[in-house]
Formats: sequence, structure tokens, C-alpha cells
Amino acid sequence: MTWRPQYRSSKFRHVFGKAATKESCYDGVPITRSVQDNNFCAVNPRFLAVITECAGGGAFLVLSIHHTGKVDPTHPRVSGHRGNVLDIKWNPFNDYCIASCSEDTTVKVWEIPLHGVLKNLTTPWKELQGHSRRVGLIEWHPTANNILFSTAYDYQVMIWNLDCPEQVIKNPVRTISHHTDVVLSMSFNTDGSQFATTCKDRKIRLMESHSGNLLQEANCKTHKASKVLVLGNLKKLVTSGTSRWNERQIALWDQDDLSVPLLEENLDGSSGVLFPFYDPDTHMLYLAGKGDGNIRYYEISSEKPYIQYLTEYRSHLPQKGMGVMPKRGLDVSSCEVFRFYKLVTIKGLIEPLSMIVPRRSESYQEDIYPMTASNRPALTAEEWLSGIDKGPVLMSLKPGSQVAESLSDRKELVNSLDTRRSQSRPGMLQLAYIQDQLETKDGKQDSARSQDDRSRTPLSNGEDLALCSPPRTENELRLKFHKQQEEIRRLRELLNQRDVRIKQLELEIKNIKNSQPQSSL
Repeated sequence: MTWRPQYRSSKFRHVFGKAATKESCYDGVPITRSVQDNNFCAVNPRFLAVITECAGGGAFLVLSIHHTGKVDPTHPRVSGHRGNVLDIKWNPFNDYCIASCSEDTTVKVWEIPLHGVLKNLTTPWKELQGHSRRVGLIEWHPTANNILFSTAYDYQVMIWNLDCPEQVIKNPVRTISHHTDVVLSMSFNTDGSQFATTCKDRKIRLMESHSGNLLQEANCKTHKASKVLVLGNLKKLVTSGTSRWNERQIALWDQDDLSVPLLEENLDGSSGVLFPFYDPDTHMLYLAGKGDGNIRYYEISSEKPYIQYLTEYRSHLPQKGMGVMPKRGLDVSSCEVFRFYKLVTIKGLIEPLSMIVPRRSESYQEDIYPMTASNRPALTAEEWLSGIDKGPVLMSLKPGSQVAESLSDRKELVNSLDTRRSQSRPGMLQLAYIQDQLETKDGKQDSARSQDDRSRTPLSNGEDLALCSPPRTENELRLKFHKQQEEIRRLRELLNQRDVRIKQLELEIKNIKNSQPQSSL
């Protein structure tokens, strides 16, 4: 009989949480006081959105990810709902598109201007009207473009196709009616062919995304689930909830057999809801309790004991909700594998929290950054509705391995935004100068443009310097500063793209020279 050690080797055993400095936090944010068990915050590499407290309708704040420090109380908001906003989610394939749902029974999809929200936004790009009661939860499809799922207090799950010319959509492409009570959470598998839900009737359901057919149903008397996550391609589900003795508990389930949980683990006797977050690249599970200051994290494996406790991040600041940065927005130079944005209501504070793998080397660590889901859809809405399923388009996080946004993609994005806004809100936003800056031109056009620039008054952030009056208030000064920072960041991106292109051309020239046969003497 061979002796085996009681510990298991793991590259994530020493992961630690590093809270941002005060200068890197977002201070003075009027975070909502809603009792809904949602995250209230959504993040992407460009913007941070948070639901705010307001009177007379619902609103949320959209800040540039670099807009840290004190937030102006009069900062413009997205305020088109007639009731409190309950959930917000960024489109995974468009960093300038966000969906929101509200107590006014509607779901609205917003297009955020390229330089952020500079004045109150009240007219949505799309408005979805189909639910009869307040809408509590929305989720984007993980691989298909412009497919949105919503669920409300009418117990219905509705699937919406945003690829249509109508600004107000009243008929969903499909309605799923298997639930007998309010749906508490929803999670998709990797290719979006199936999704799992937890419901107030204590049941866990696994359904097919296309048809809405019920595949599996769990009704465990020893575990009352409130949140559910599909664990990537491991063919397993994890749920957080309470035991029959009202202890907070997590449970692991086999996706093909939900009759009995594979594992149940009691955590503590607190009453706050546990929010689970899963990283399919590192197979790490994070548990953040509402009202807690600590975050537990585990490593998931496909073999027993399935869940391995790693350690715990502790803080005296309780969180009301959590936003999560997509992997493509992480700082790989500091070995950051996950980043939370903690909503601290008692201080009106949003605190970034980085989970870091300690490494001595400052070079890129390929073993902790495998290929991950990119911001490009694998399917169009029409393809998905025809019954096709595809896994996500993958990308490498290695710096310089691929350019996140090519110049042509930026031009297409600007053109699509301009077209959509001209259809729904003509004359509201002029993007001509952005198109002019982003246009790719050949040498003749460049020379013509340089001659034109000599005779033209210089522009800064799309404004004529000769006609531009100095900022009169602190708010105007801050807005102009952030415009300038965004322009500098964009120009740096263009320089990086040109550097990569130069290296590629140099390599091609070298290959051509080497392949040419030497001339005979």
C-alpha cells in the first residue's frame, strides 16, 4: 500500500486578493438600496456600469473604466426606465452596448457613445415589451450575437432577437413556461446550447436553449438553491443556497443526473445570499456573500473530491454586489487571473479587487492564461435561431499576439453606431470626426490630408480649438480631461497596431529574401 500526501499540488494554492488603492477606487457613487439579489454592477474593458439610487424612475451610471476617484454627483446617467432598474448586463461582443431591465416590465438596450455618457441618456436603441410583471434578470447568449434572455415575476423566460429593424419589439422569438415561481438565477454552458435555472419553488432546471425543452429537473429537500452556475465543459453544475438548518451551503451536481447532488458542503450560518463566480480557464470557483467582507475560493476538478478549498480573502468592508471584469481586460503583466468590483454601500464606494497568482518572473505566464473567449461572436442571431450551436471564438491574452480591435473593426463599429443612432435619434450625435480619424487611407490620401490639415484649424477631441471656450466648471474640466485621456489611449492603440504590422512586414520581407534562389555565377 503506497502512501499518498494529504495535499494536492496546485498552481493556484497561493492566489491572493489585492484591493486597489483609494485613488484607484470609484468614490461617491449613490449605489442602489434595492433588496433584489443581483450584482447591480457590470464591467467590461472600457466601461463600468452601476445601478444607482434615484427618485422617480430608474437609472444607472456608466463610467469610463479609467474614471477613478471622486465621482461627480451630477454625472449624467442612463435614465429611460419608469421603475427601478433591477439588472444590467454588457453585451459580450460590443463594449458599447448594455441591456437593462426594470420594475416597469420592460427590457431596454442602450448604445453608449464612444466617449462615454456626456449627457443624460433617455432614448434606448431597442425596447423589449413582452413581460406582464417586473423583469428581474437578463442574460446575453454566450456565443450568438444579439440574442438576449430575460425572466420576470410572471414566471416566464423570454428569448429576444435584436437583429430586427423595429425599435420596439413586442414579440419574443420564444417563451419558456416551465417555472411555477420566480426565477432566481440563470447560467449557460460554454456553447450556449443549454442553460440552467434556479427557482423560488426550490427546483433546479436544465433546459435546451433553442426549443426550451426541459432536460433535467432537481428537487432536493436538503438543499434550497438560490444561485446556479454551469461549470464550463466539466458537465457539472454548482449551486449556492441554504441547507434545511438554514446554513449557507454549496452543492455540486452531475449535469446528466440531477437526482442527487455529488457533493454538499456547509459553510456558515450567515443569512446573506452567496454569489458564485467561476473562471473556466483556471477552474477556480469564487464565493462572495452579500453583506460579507470575505471571498472564499476553491479549485474545481472532474474527479473526487471535486472541490478543493484554496484560501479566503478577508476585508472589513461588506459588499452589496459584485462586478466581474472579462478575462480580456485583466492585467497579465501582474499575473492577475480575476478581478472583482465590490459595491460598498455604506461608503458609496466601488473597490476593484484583483486576484493574483504570485510569480517571480515578470514575463507572460502561458500556463495560467490559456486561450480564452474573445469579444467576437461565433454565430449571428439568424444562424443561432436556425438551430446551429458553436463554441466561443478563442483569443490569446499574450501581449502583441493579436490586436484586439483592428482599424477596420473600429470603422465598422463607428459606422454601425452612426447608422443606428441616425435611425432612432437623428441629429443627436455627430460622429463624422471620429470616422475621419479612423479611416484607413493610402499614401496619396495621407498626403492630401496632411495638406488639408495645414490649412485647417486644429481639432482636439473633435472640437475646433479656435472656437473652443475654456471649461467654466469643474465638471466640464473633468469631462474634457477624460475625453483627452480616451484620445491618448486610442492613439497608443493605433501605434501598437502599426508596430505589430511593421514587424509582420519585416518578417515577410525576410522570408521572401530567404526563399529567392541565389543567382548562379
